[in-house]
Amino acid sequence: MGKKTKIALAVAAASAAAWAGTKAIAKPQARTGKAVLQHNRPVVFAHRGGAHLAPENTLQAFEKAASFGVDGLDLDVRLTKDEEILVFHDASVDRTTDGLGLVADLTLEQIKALNHGYNFEDLEGQLSYRDKQVDAVTLREVFEKFPELVLSIDIKDAPDTYEGSLIPSKLWRLIEEFDAQERVIVTSFYNEQIERFNLYAQDKVALGSSEAEVRKAVTAYTSQFGHLYSPAADVFQVPAKSGLIPLDSPKFIQFLQGLNVPVHFSDVNDLVTINRLVRLGAKGIVTDRPDIAQVLFEKYKEQ
Repeated sequence: MGKKTKIALAVAAASAAAWAGTKAIAKPQARTGKAVLQHNRPVVFAHRGGAHLAPENTLQAFEKAASFGVDGLDLDVRLTKDEEILVFHDASVDRTTDGLGLVADLTLEQIKALNHGYNFEDLEGQLSYRDKQVDAVTLREVFEKFPELVLSIDIKDAPDTYEGSLIPSKLWRLIEEFDAQERVIVTSFYNEQIERFNLYAQDKVALGSSEAEVRKAVTAYTSQFGHLYSPAADVFQVPAKSGLIPLDSPKFIQFLQGLNVPVHFSDVNDLVTINRLVRLGAKGIVTDRPDIAQVLFEKYKEQ
């Protein structure tokens, strides 16, 4: 037996011993189930209100989604120049409106003066809202208008910006004002924003998974050290695939559900894929097409 072979065997033995040792003593901490995530059927969230059917993140979209009987609205928030919590995805207003500029440089009044349906293309490729005034909406207005719907709120402002430093506390105060702790999910691409928010919420609100949390879970699962993973999120809201990594593996879904973490799949806009993911164990679907999702989900509501 050569020297390199001996070294390789020694390393393998040490790794196996380490795995066995951690397996024996590790006690991963499952999440305490939040009421907002307890359902006896899959749930459907309208992504930005159903962005293929009406101008995204507007009252028109949210009202249309509500008419289809969705369980919740998946929306984004940013802070305006005058520190209002605006329901808006992009850093600038350029893509979706007839205006230009950063959300952080504009007041709520300036943003509401723009047409937020100006660039919207409907399913026939028509600019059907270009000649209509479609206003921006604040998170406060959404809370007031849709008290019966679950809101999945994605913090878009980066933690190293002025707006990002303020929005976690402002968001918590608004949720507290509406006594909405049990009908919201708060998430962000930025792990730091979720952690900051939870400093105020103190685990009273369901937390979504940041990109870093998803990577952490995938690494733990694929490295055979899943028994060391204790999730920091109450729900994973993920695409079916992240880069080259499939996240719709039934075993990965079961791994998370074993830790009391349901999986909601995003960017799902056709009935075949929705049905497939539900059969694999998805507990929720986030879609731009709540109209077609309703066809499948009505079946589950009747059961």
